[in-house]
Formats: sequence, structure tokens, C-alpha cells
Amino acid sequence: MDAIFSRWPRLKVASGSFNLPFSGKGEGAMRSICHLKALSVSALALAGLFGATSWPAPQARSQTAPPNLPTKEDLARDNNLFLSLARKFLKWDEPEEPVRIVGPIYFVGTKGLGAFLFTTSEGHVLMNTGMPPSGAMMVDSIRKLGFKPEDIKIMINGHAHVDHAGAFAFFKKLSGAQVAIMKDDVPLIESGGRGDFKYANDFSYEVVKVDRVLRDGDTVRLGDLLLTAYHTPGHTKGATTWVMNMVVEGKPYVVVFPDGAGFNPGYRLAKDPIYPGINADFRRTHHYLEMLKPDIWLAQHNEYYDFEAKRKRALTEGVKAWIDPEGYRRFIAGKKQAFEDEVDEELGVPKATAK
Repeated sequence: MDAIFSRWPRLKVASGSFNLPFSGKGEGAMRSICHLKALSVSALALAGLFGATSWPAPQARSQTAPPNLPTKEDLARDNNLFLSLARKFLKWDEPEEPVRIVGPIYFVGTKGLGAFLFTTSEGHVLMNTGMPPSGAMMVDSIRKLGFKPEDIKIMINGHAHVDHAGAFAFFKKLSGAQVAIMKDDVPLIESGGRGDFKYANDFSYEVVKVDRVLRDGDTVRLGDLLLTAYHTPGHTKGATTWVMNMVVEGKPYVVVFPDGAGFNPGYRLAKDPIYPGINADFRRTHHYLEMLKPDIWLAQHNEYYDFEAKRKRALTEGVKAWIDPEGYRRFIAGKKQAFEDEVDEELGVPKATAK
């Protein structure tokens, strides 16, 4: 899981921005609200109230936030509050219809969480698993697409938090698949999420044995599928960005699954860093992600890459709907700016005054 922070009353995100009308004491409170999964908590609450987690239409972007929202400090102190809000407002535990993205890539996640099946004639690769209860939902999705979850041969993921690794043990028992994880996240996976530098033992899940330890630049091969793992630490010590090149109907595509660029409430980045080297890790990760030039990008959280809207467009546009290099650029730029803003805040750098 990861989140970025925004400054109020104007909220900036990868897909645009909108104004929230706050004043006086209310504005002061809103300035400290955390940005959960590329949307603010207030935006999440609004989304929950309006029955949607997708980004608001332009004409609906000016809203009054509901009362009694937690502050950034509340979420930093209370790990379980953070997790419960994310699960509720971002619909992590709600089933979603599976869909083919492009070529061998299929979405098999939940309404809020991105999980992907890569199919080959020699078996399948599963990326991410969602929360622990997601396993059965994902099995239904895989079967609905006409594939067998028992044919999963390899499991990989973006990072070792519960919302992406929570059902690894479930699928390991079902399929016997090899689990391949970046070396710095192996201890977290094999402890079931225990001992995390921020969440300690609060976001635990069933332990699973790692079969293959990955290092930066390693590849995962199955049939004619090739995925390359790049170490992009920050969000976790072993966060992993996956890159694949493929040709579909004579057209080449670069597909990227970025990870590691965002931080959550309670991450200390510069002053008394939450782990040694986290500041440098984030800077290297942001630089690397900036250098990638994907045609298509997908992610562990569906609101990042506007899954719902792209899926609808794909009904008429096909693969073209998923091609979004500019959206990727904005997403990474937003993560980088949020990081720099948080570092400035920790160090007490005065905010620039508007001219």
C-alpha cells in the first residue's frame, strides 16, 4: 500500500486537480488530511458517499468534505485505522469483473486492487494477490476468463504489504506455484508481513516460503513470456517495478508496472528517517521510474491508472484505451513532488508564498 500527500485547499493528482471549499478552522484541519492511494481521505470519503471510487467528473469536482475525517497524524499513529479506511473507501475487498488488457495480460483483481494474470501455453504467472480474503474472488475471476488457477506456475508482486501479498499462501496451496520476490522483501514475505519498518506486526498475513530470490535486473520467464524485475525501493525495501516488451498483432508495446514511489502516513523521510537510506532510496526510485517510457502502464491500485474509465473505453477503442504514456508521466511526477513536499515539511522549509 502507498499514499501521497497533498496541500489544501487545492488537491493535485496524476489525473488532474480540483478545488475543495474550506475556510477557517476547517481549512486548517483539511491541510493535514492524508492522501490515500492517490486520492485524499476526504476525496475517498466523498467517493464512498457517492458510491464511486473513480476520479470525479470535472463538473463534480468541487465538493464539501464530510465531517470528522482523520488527520494525517491520526493515520500515522493508528495503523489499523489507516488500513480499515483504505479497505472501505478504496473497495479493496469487493469483487470486480476480470478483463483482458492486452495480449496475455488479464486483470483479475478487486475493485480497488490490481492483480494480473499472464497466460502462456506452459502455464501462467500471477502478479499480486490482494488482501487475504481476495484469493477466492480471484479464483472465480481466473475461471471466468477460461483459465485454471491450478495452472499458475510463478507468483510475483510489486511489494510485500498485505494488500498485495495477502493471498500468496492461498495460491501456493492451490497451485504449488513458485514464489519469486526481490531480495529485500523476502524477510517480509516469509514472516507474513511481520516486522515491517512502519507497520510492525499490524498488517500480517499467512507466511509463505520464497522459492526464488530476485535481484535488480533479474528476469522471470515462462513459455514466450519475459518479465524483468527492477529494484525500486522506498515504499518497502524490496519494492519491485516490472517491465515487459511484447508484440500484439504486429505492434510492439512496452508495459510497465511501477512500484515503490509512494509513502504512507507515518513514513519519516528526512528527519529521523524511518529506516536508514530511505531518502536516497526514494530519490533513486523516482529517477529510475522517470526514465521509463511505457506505452501501457498498470499498477497495484486501480485508481492510479484509471482502470474503470480505461476499461469502459476499451469496449469501443480496444487496446488503444490502455495506451497512456502521458498519464504515466503525470503519475510519477506527482509521486516525486509529493515526496519533495513531505521532505520540506519534515525539515521545516518555509512554503513559497504565492505572488
